[in-house]
Amino acid sequence: MRTALLLLVVGLCTLNVALSLKICAFNVKSFGEAKANNKKVMGILLKILSRCDLCLIQEVRDSKGGAIQALVKDLNRYDKSNSYSYLESERLGRKTYKEQYVYIYRNNVLQVKEHYQYPKLEGDGTNETDVFSREPFIVRFHSPTTLIKDFVLIGQHTSPKTAMKEMDELYTVFKGIYKKWKTDNVMILGDLNAGCSYVTIKGWRSVRLRSDDKFHWLIGDEQDTTVRQKTHCAYDRIIVHGREIISSIVPDSAQPFNFKENFHLTEEEALEVSDHFPVEMKMLMKKKKKKKKKKKKMKMRMKLRMKMKI
Repeated sequence: MRTALLLLVVGLCTLNVALSLKICAFNVKSFGEAKANNKKVMGILLKILSRCDLCLIQEVRDSKGGAIQALVKDLNRYDKSNSYSYLESERLGRKTYKEQYVYIYRNNVLQVKEHYQYPKLEGDGTNETDVFSREPFIVRFHSPTTLIKDFVLIGQHTSPKTAMKEMDELYTVFKGIYKKWKTDNVMILGDLNAGCSYVTIKGWRSVRLRSDDKFHWLIGDEQDTTVRQKTHCAYDRIIVHGREIISSIVPDSAQPFNFKENFHLTEEEALEVSDHFPVEMKMLMKKKKKKKKKKKKMKMRMKLRMKMKI
């Protein structure tokens, strides 16, 4: 009898973990026409993206806009059980080098409430107030099925040379969101270049996202978000703030997704897709109210099982 009860509890726990919303961030490394026309690469990208309810794509270098359209169109064909939409930022960057942030999400699961591009400053970045190489793209989502109904995502891809300065400035971005939308349930995610030679122990002390213990770094410094075997760096991160969002996270769900191992790729094949692994975490779904009839049926089944064992 104890064994049967134990199996029932384990089964229910597994079910609760499965009923979750997955949020991902993925630096796809120069995604444009060339990758969109590569069937093998696109096939792997579809496998990766179809695992996520919401994914922030970084390093989109698609000046014509056709590559992302093709990707989302193929994704809708690949995963017919869901419906995908996307939301893209302005083309960002200093001088001629430009990138975009793109949120790809299941519109049958999530809704976009509001969004805005963090203000860009004129100039070439030499001005001290012009901190970001690619200004954050901020989106407020509504999620009817999760414990937390509304949350804000700050997508960011820092420049390696100014990674620590940009990470610190994200604190100012957070404060602006709180003032604008009156919410502190915020997630910062993306390739922050927050590891190896781009950060220092002394420098971390000046990063307000680290010194303020209300910000929780879900991807730890010891983790590896890089594809190459010779590197071990936690460049890509997920950082959360807010009591509601923190309490709705599935414990230990935040991790890099090693698509090289999971899809049995060589390093060379994986690098064709990206030199980064996606990072991901899960949010708990709200519990459905059980009907009394279902409870009675469960009790009857348990009694029958006990009689059969006797």
